[in-house]
Amino acid sequence: MEPYEYPRRILLAVSGMSPQIVTETLYGLAVNQENSFIPTEVHLITTKTGAKEIQLQLLHPATGQFNRLCEDYNLPDIYFQENCIHIIQDCDGVKLEDIKTPEQNKAAADFITAIVSRLTADENAAIHVSIAGGRKTMGYYLGYALSLYGRSQDRLSHVLVTDTYESLRDFFYPTPDSRVIEDRSGRSLDSQDAEVLLAEIPFVRMRGGIPKHLLDGNIGFNESIKFARHIETEPVLQIYTNKAFMQVADIKITLSDVNYVFYRWLLSRSLDGEPVKRMIDDNMVYSEEYMRFYSLHINELKDNDRTRETLRLGMSNQWMSERISAVKKGFEKALGPQGAKPFLVQSTGRNNNRFYSIALTEQQIQEF
Repeated sequence: MEPYEYPRRILLAVSGMSPQIVTETLYGLAVNQENSFIPTEVHLITTKTGAKEIQLQLLHPATGQFNRLCEDYNLPDIYFQENCIHIIQDCDGVKLEDIKTPEQNKAAADFITAIVSRLTADENAAIHVSIAGGRKTMGYYLGYALSLYGRSQDRLSHVLVTDTYESLRDFFYPTPDSRVIEDRSGRSLDSQDAEVLLAEIPFVRMRGGIPKHLLDGNIGFNESIKFARHIETEPVLQIYTNKAFMQVADIKITLSDVNYVFYRWLLSRSLDGEPVKRMIDDNMVYSEEYMRFYSLHINELKDNDRTRETLRLGMSNQWMSERISAVKKGFEKALGPQGAKPFLVQSTGRNNNRFYSIALTEQQIQEF
C-alpha cells in the first residue's frame, strides 16, 4: 500500500521553540499534495520548555493554530492531545528543559530512538517523520532512528517555507483566506500568499538487516551505532575456547554445545582447505572427528553420551543440515541477516558434489 492508504497514519516530528513546523508540515502533507497523507494522529518529541510552546501555540482551546488549520481546510479528526507530546527525559526520568550538555544529548538520542522503535512496531501504521524542528542534533537523531527502524511505508521530510515567512512567530500555514501578519520589521504580510513545500529526504532502511533485539526499543542510540559500525567493518570472530562461546564486536553468539562444536569443527576443516562434502551414506570419519572436537572443546560432557549415540553409525546429512540451520539461526538472532552473512556456513557445488565450509580466514579469527 501507499503510505496514505494505511489505516493508522502518524506525523512524527521534533519541536523546539517554533512549533509552527507542525502546522506547516501538516499543511504540506494534507493540503498541498495530490495524494494527501492526512495523519490520524500527531506525535511530537520536545523538551519541557518546548512542550509549553506547543500547548499554547497549537493546542490552546481559544487560539490554538492546529485546530484552526483543521477547520480552515475541513480536515477529518486528527488525534493530537497532551499525551502525544513526548518530553525528553534523562536517565533518572527528569524532564529536560533544554538539550545542551553531552549527557543531555545522549538522553535525547536514547529517548528519540525508543519513541521511533515503539511507533514503527505497528505494521498497520505508516509514519511520516519531519526533522524540520528542534535543535539540529534532535533532527539528526530522529532521522537516524528512522533509518534504523523505518519500513517501506515510512517517509522522511523537511519543510520549506517562503523566505519572507520563514520563522515568523505569527505564521503557521498558508491560510485559505486573506489574513494579515507582520514580519520581523513590522511590515504587513498576507499569510495567504505564503508557499509551503515538503522536501522528501531519501534514507537507507536498515531494519531488514538488523537483529530482533535492536527492534524492541530496549537498546540505546549509542549501542545501535556500535552495531551499525560492526556491519560496515571487516568481520572478526572472537572465540573464547575455555568458555565455549563466540562473539562478534562484543555481541555474544548463543549456540548449544552441540552446535558450537559443529561450528568449530567445520571452521577448522575450512581453514585447512578441507570442506565437508555432502554425504550419500552416513560418514564415520566425520562422526569420529566431530566427537574428538566435542571432547576437546566442551569440558562438561553433559550431552556427550546422547550425541555419541546419535553419531554411533556415522554422521548423516539430516543431522548436519540441522546443525547448519541452527548455526544460522543463532548468528542471525545475534547479528541480524546482514551482519551474520560472513559467518554462516556456505555451500558450493550441486547435488552429491556439494561442499560446506565457512569463508573466514585466519586473520578474521581471534582466539582467547
